[in-house]
Amino acid sequence: MSLRLPDSGAPQLPDGRRLAPSAERNAEPILALLQAEGLSGRLLELASGTGQHAARFAAALPRLDWQPSDLEPANLVSIEAWRAQAGVANLRPPVLLDAARPGWSADWQGLDAILLVNLLHLIPAPAAATVLAEAAHALAPGGKLLLYGPFLRDGRPTSEGDAAFDASLRAQDAAIGYKDLAWVTGHLAEAGLTAQVVEMPANNLMLVARSG
Repeated sequence: MSLRLPDSGAPQLPDGRRLAPSAERNAEPILALLQAEGLSGRLLELASGTGQHAARFAAALPRLDWQPSDLEPANLVSIEAWRAQAGVANLRPPVLLDAARPGWSADWQGLDAILLVNLLHLIPAPAAATVLAEAAHALAPGGKLLLYGPFLRDGRPTSEGDAAFDASLRAQDAAIGYKDLAWVTGHLAEAGLTAQVVEMPANNLMLVARSG
């Protein structure tokens, strides 16, 4: 089932690039955090979506070898179009990757960083748990998993807008919806990651989880 999301029906440019308004809104605060983390080496971006973030962040973070990926073959077209438009050497061609598939980390060992933006609330809890576990397995010692998105706090949304969006997701698919912050940090701890929680604009959070 295709979910009805705020960015559904995002416009597409003649060169194949899609424009998601939410990706434009959150790009600057996410980039500022990535810059503050001083990341370098190999980064895998899971669920790259339109590719807007990959193009913008790779251009601003030349010390990172940026690998975009996505589950949907159609998204790879937009990601590749953004890559072509960016024209930066450290942005690799996108690859097809299902982040909720058990075992994918075996092909992605020794990563210095993994970035995941706005996915956990769109997939069921078992799939989200697999994403977290596999990402942890793929990281090199000292590597960082960076998770951005909306979360419940103590089982509750933090604003009326979040409550409405969470309810709309659950109405479309009862298995999905916002994950509780404690549930996510608990799974990260089980996977051997220590998480720092960073407040972000619009009631979102960034979890910066470091591998031991």
